[in-house]
Amino acid sequence: MGNFFGAALGYPTAIYTALLGMVLFYWVLAVVGVVDFDSSGIDLELQADASVDDLGTLAGFVVAFGLGGVPFSVAISLLVLISWTVCCLIAMWLLPLVPTLLLQVAAGTATLLGSFALALPATAVSLRPLRRLFVTHGAATNASLVGQRCSVLTSSVTDTFGQAEVPRRGAPLNIDVRAAEPNVFTRGTPARIVDYDPATQRYSIEPEV
Repeated sequence: MGNFFGAALGYPTAIYTALLGMVLFYWVLAVVGVVDFDSSGIDLELQADASVDDLGTLAGFVVAFGLGGVPFSVAISLLVLISWTVCCLIAMWLLPLVPTLLLQVAAGTATLLGSFALALPATAVSLRPLRRLFVTHGAATNASLVGQRCSVLTSSVTDTFGQAEVPRRGAPLNIDVRAAEPNVFTRGTPARIVDYDPATQRYSIEPEV
């Protein structure tokens, strides 16, 4: 156990440990409804035939390594977790065999970079079965939800943040919503969808009368 904590808190794994802590903190906030995990501000729903030259640096990275098709928060969380796991295992089993401090630093740096390189294809493979869970609905389907009832999922709804659940036959549909402030929306508040904005892909809601 001591060997594990020493590897997790020592160089180079400590860098990934810090990142993993940030990821865990983010998901705690997402669970309690403080942040919207599906609205990262970075569109990873990229077309497979998109030209990397026409995309931003991050978007080109996503296309090149097959990390698209899911929210950015999901992709980066899995990437950090796999990188941390690989780095920690190497730090536990192989780095203690390196003889001198200088070589240990060099080997640690190589482990840091190598873990990330190995995690990229592993993350891409792991994301493939998850993409079906994040299917983007077309505009016609989105517009057809206007007028339907929904239930707020987040602790609050603002002009830029909020999620709600629309009852559907089978599994319910989760949607991004917004509402003018101030409002009475909290988790579980019933509401009605009154508009859809294709530019932001968000629905406007009002309290259910």
